[in-house]
Amino acid sequence: MPLRHAAALLLSTVAWAPAAAQTAPAIDAANIVQTVRTLASDQFQGRAPGTVGEERTVGYLIGRLQALGLEPAGTDGGWTQPVPLLHTRLGTPATLAFDRQGTATPLTAGTDIYLSTLQPKERAVVDKAPMVFVGYGVSAPERGWDDFKGQDLKGKVAVFLINDPDFVAQKGEDAAGKFGDRTMTYYGRWTYKFEEASRRGAVAALIVHDTDGAGYGWNVVKSPGGENYGLVAAPDKVTSLALQGWISGDAATRLFAGAGQDLARLRIAARRRDFKPVDLGTSFDAAIPVTQEVVQSQNVLAKIPGAKRPDEVVIYGAHWDAYGAGAPDEQGRIYRAGANDDAIGVAGLLEIARNFRAAPPPDRTVAFAFWTAEERGLLGSEAYAQNPIFPAEKTVANLGLDILQTAGRARDVVLVGEGQGTLEDDLTRLAATQGRTVSVESLPERGLFYRADHFSLAKRGVPVLLMMGIAGASDLIDGGRAAGQKWVDDYTGKCYHQACDAWDASWNLDGAVQDVDLFYQIGNELARSVRWPDWKAGSEFKAIRDASKGAR
Repeated sequence: MPLRHAAALLLSTVAWAPAAAQTAPAIDAANIVQTVRTLASDQFQGRAPGTVGEERTVGYLIGRLQALGLEPAGTDGGWTQPVPLLHTRLGTPATLAFDRQGTATPLTAGTDIYLSTLQPKERAVVDKAPMVFVGYGVSAPERGWDDFKGQDLKGKVAVFLINDPDFVAQKGEDAAGKFGDRTMTYYGRWTYKFEEASRRGAVAALIVHDTDGAGYGWNVVKSPGGENYGLVAAPDKVTSLALQGWISGDAATRLFAGAGQDLARLRIAARRRDFKPVDLGTSFDAAIPVTQEVVQSQNVLAKIPGAKRPDEVVIYGAHWDAYGAGAPDEQGRIYRAGANDDAIGVAGLLEIARNFRAAPPPDRTVAFAFWTAEERGLLGSEAYAQNPIFPAEKTVANLGLDILQTAGRARDVVLVGEGQGTLEDDLTRLAATQGRTVSVESLPERGLFYRADHFSLAKRGVPVLLMMGIAGASDLIDGGRAAGQKWVDDYTGKCYHQACDAWDASWNLDGAVQDVDLFYQIGNELARSVRWPDWKAGSEFKAIRDASKGAR
């Protein structure tokens, strides 16, 4: 074991004292508290990738997994999988403007436009590139939808609307109901739009911001300050986008008006099947210095081998990373340590692992993935999905824990991604054994299904299920749905990604224990059966899974 892991392991054994014997087959709230308090402590410095906080976190997790009797499942038989990250930050622009027929309109970074880059270069340059409005930028042949109509984007700037074509579609319009109405599909996510622009050779991609469609305000868009993270890629795999980002609603309105176009009218036109890209008669100029570095990070992977079909794998996942140091809060805390996002998910996985070890060996292998760089764009899980330890076609399911509610027992459990897969039927059936029902997420238009680590495996066809406490208001035993909404509002409005996301003595983990136990039961059934969950008809991932079934 490397010295740094050994040192952190020594630290972890001092910090960890099990609250219950290893033979007790029950999710233990005291164990969860102990884990969260340790990981969210100042000693771990906010668990940012590539820092001393990461070294201590990785060592701690390895120590815990060894103590539980799990086996390593990482690269070359070790406990970890390397995840090299490209970290970039834009400096002050030398040039930043729209140009129309030789007349430049300067842009103010952070006010009119927000940009970042994922190219490993010292300068991000876009030289008089023509701008083309591509509507929602959706290419979905399975839904009979193509916004591009053969438009060549090589060397151009693609301008997109956020969300899906049917997000605000009216009854009778072509787009109505094509993409789940208010429920966001992956085509609505900004990540898809940047990926599609790169696939088509664009030199830059800009999304028109509106708060309803994005699900957050301009303040959230610009909050990274020009910083970005991506996976280190081979030269032939680097994105074609020198710059990617957003245009404010006001700046976009001016851009379109200056080009003789009405943005409001084009929003409506983009909801028609016959929409065609619109040349804006404007070019984009930018020259911005870039600071870049490669940050070495790691996923932590462990397993309990299957006794009968060890090549078939059920994977549990949670991300270990948080945001590191930030500005002091009112109590002087500087570490955005993510007690609930997602130290509590990590604690839940360790409890699930303890329960599996206390039971007879499963028929299938059960793996536990502790992902890095979720907060930087699901990068640890994406690195794994690109180079999986367990092949996707042999992966039965991925069950993810990312934020659990800490306000007590609930009459229900909140489902993220309704209609995607048969695992939600398992969720409903086994929740009933707890005396609970299933409620669907309250704001499906925000696309939470596409914003957690399970999505990296979903894109490869692996059936997934996510437990996320902020997806909707739980119907709490004490206070009902109003109390559940208050918990969501208080957490997301005050402490999400802030220093106050810390362990609190007022936490009531009875509901979190229910949720962790429910996911244990779902995975336990799968691990002791020959059943393969699947995607439901209409899911964008079903065809991928169907194509891989012959490889089992």
